[in-house]
Amino acid sequence: MTERKPLLDGKVCKGIALIAKHGSMFHHVDMKNADGTPLRVRVTGKCKTWKTRPTHFRLPVKYGMYESGYITHENCKEWRVGDGS
Repeated sequence: MTERKPLLDGKVCKGIALIAKHGSMFHHVDMKNADGTPLRVRVTGKCKTWKTRPTHFRLPVKYGMYESGYITHENCKEWRVGDGS
């Protein structure tokens, strides 16, 4: 039996974005919170994909009390899978 390697060392890709469930956590590589911990976001919706652009995706996330945004094909290399995923 062969040992399975982790998926891209925890990096976010389209495959991970598609299976991420509501409430899954992701950590930013460079951005930090005021206490020095990595910026954490949680998934708030379903991953959006396009038939005409198969490599593109958009995953809605929320951080803080009022801030929200997206993990996309353009910025996915800046995110890692966090706790609770």
